Amino acid sequence: MCRNIKTLHNFEPPATDDEIRAAAVQYVRKVSGSQKPSKANEAAFARAVDEVAHVTRDLLAELVTHAPPRDREVEAERARARAEKRFGRAA
Repeated sequence: MCRNIKTLHNFEPPATDDEIRAAAVQYVRKVSGSQKPSKANEAAFARAVDEVAHVTRDLLAELVTHAPPRDREVEAERARARAEKRFGRAA
């Protein structure tokens, strides 16, 4: 999976439409192998992003968990700590 696609399920507050769309764009970019589609492929690319975002919204709405919601700030801090351990402190 693309590293830039973030987990969206079971957060408080829930994932926003912007976060869902950003994940959809990353997914379509990865699958298509294209950062920015050519003019000939723009419509197909945009349609794919819209459809993936729609399906993702539906999926997130239907998923069930008994785990308590995760806190975005706590998860972000954990990610920063992992990155620091892996890559060292940023200058």
